[in-house]
Amino acid sequence: MHDHSFLYPWFKLDPLNGFIVLAITVFTVLVLLYSFKFMSARRCLALYYIYIILTAVASVLIVLANNLILLLACWGFLGLTLYLLINMGDQDAPAAAKKMLIIVGGSDALMLLGIGIVYYLCGTFQMDRIAIPLSASYLPGGSHTIYLAVIAYLCIAIACFAKAGAMPFHSWIPDCAKSAPVAVTAYLPAALDKLLGIYLLARISLNLFVMNKAMNNFLMLIGALTIIAGVMMALIQHDLKRLLGYHAVSQVGYMVLGIGTGNPIGIAGGLFHMLNHAIYKSCLFLSGGNVEYRAHTTQLDELGGLAKLMPITFITCMIASFSISGIPPFNGFVSKWLIYQGLVLHVSGAESTLQLVFSAFCLIAAMFGSGLTLASFMKLLHAVFLGQPPSALKNKGIKEVDVAMWFSCAVLAGVCILFGVFAFAIPLKYFIIPAVSISQPLDIANLPGAWPATLATLLLIVGLALGIIIFKANRLKPSLRQDSNFVGGETEKSPGENRVSGQEFYNTIQDLRGLRGIYALAAKGTFDIYAQARRLFCFSRFFQFLHNGVLPTYLVWMLLGMVVLFLVLG
Repeated sequence: MHDHSFLYPWFKLDPLNGFIVLAITVFTVLVLLYSFKFMSARRCLALYYIYIILTAVASVLIVLANNLILLLACWGFLGLTLYLLINMGDQDAPAAAKKMLIIVGGSDALMLLGIGIVYYLCGTFQMDRIAIPLSASYLPGGSHTIYLAVIAYLCIAIACFAKAGAMPFHSWIPDCAKSAPVAVTAYLPAALDKLLGIYLLARISLNLFVMNKAMNNFLMLIGALTIIAGVMMALIQHDLKRLLGYHAVSQVGYMVLGIGTGNPIGIAGGLFHMLNHAIYKSCLFLSGGNVEYRAHTTQLDELGGLAKLMPITFITCMIASFSISGIPPFNGFVSKWLIYQGLVLHVSGAESTLQLVFSAFCLIAAMFGSGLTLASFMKLLHAVFLGQPPSALKNKGIKEVDVAMWFSCAVLAGVCILFGVFAFAIPLKYFIIPAVSISQPLDIANLPGAWPATLATLLLIVGLALGIIIFKANRLKPSLRQDSNFVGGETEKSPGENRVSGQEFYNTIQDLRGLRGIYALAAKGTFDIYAQARRLFCFSRFFQFLHNGVLPTYLVWMLLGMVVLFLVLG
């Protein structure tokens, strides 16, 4: 489609990037509203708001860019603003910011290489004039150039994985979630980074390159492994923000998996899940920020019983938890359902036994990951809101946060419901289907197994209403006797002595024979690409030792260097 905008060919607006620009704008406004209260006690507020606005501008430029060099420049600038924002966190924030910068910055170098190869193959940086086949039979120049095309795609895809947080470039996200200010985490790793990373992955997979089966299978494998690895690590976390960080990793797997199916329904599910994840994960982080603001801790063992004290935060967190777990009628269920359908179509179209087994594995991984996600958020809701509070928490006088903080959470929770109940009438119709249709025709209404969102919601409401009526009727004639707690025949003397915090949920998973070794390797950083790189480049510690900031030391090394040069050149 020809674009007659006066900014063309540097920028181009189409259905794929239009709704992402709208999402970036909405998230920026909500995070700024939240920050007015949450960040009020911190220093350097002017710099914080400048960084947020610059991040929003750079993000919009990335999405609208129709030139690869312009996109690369804004992409790199965004890494700088993220580094500066993370550094505003706690004492561990500088290390987390450094880790992010090395992982994301390293992937940006690969992205530069990929763009260079694209220019070599096409002779242009204009994105709407690029369509590189990844199959040798269709690539001009014969099979000897297919390797360059594949390398170019992988280099740019790795940059997308690092930005979004897919395996194995994921380890910076949990550290950032733990150390950075909650508003920053909700804005970037939870929302904008996912939107930008998956947007660019979709752009190169749908437009810049013509995919083949091998590359689609590669994306599906990365997606399936990311789902399982992320959720298995989330199950054993004892910190609220770190738990949410690992789920931010796991959910990326669904997006990559959906795009990897290569069929319109799966791609639609992946793009819709990208949007849904930004909504419910931002809601979860901001709700967690409310808890941290009042309780001054995010350790699950130090929380509990906040549902009555912070009812609005509890409701928003519960809705977002149901959404990320894929519970109907919330938005997360609809996008996962579309991904499942895309995987089923992929299974039915398998041309070999190996392809059939692989497709079935990806489908099982997606469904299994969803079940573990629900289990993980049952742990979170119990530990933070429904369990018994520790004695130390009772003395803090906790109450609901001000409207300036819970308003953003409420808006995002409302969108979780809106985009679930009216999924086909609003987001799919106006955002997702037009975005997919620019490369592949898509008609969701005639697909088998389509989710009747409105009818199902009405049935769920009727079921809940009947349950409430039955519950109220039983309370009128109580048949249960209330008594004090007792253990082993002895009455409990201290009410909080036998408190079940929820922190210990699923800890026994680490002791299972098949998983014990894997968790031990994860604890050592075996699957952390940053930790492995540090071990590989251990010689850099010697240079760190030399770079001690003492001027006489530098003068000595300069003198020794000059002596060495004289000896060599003389």
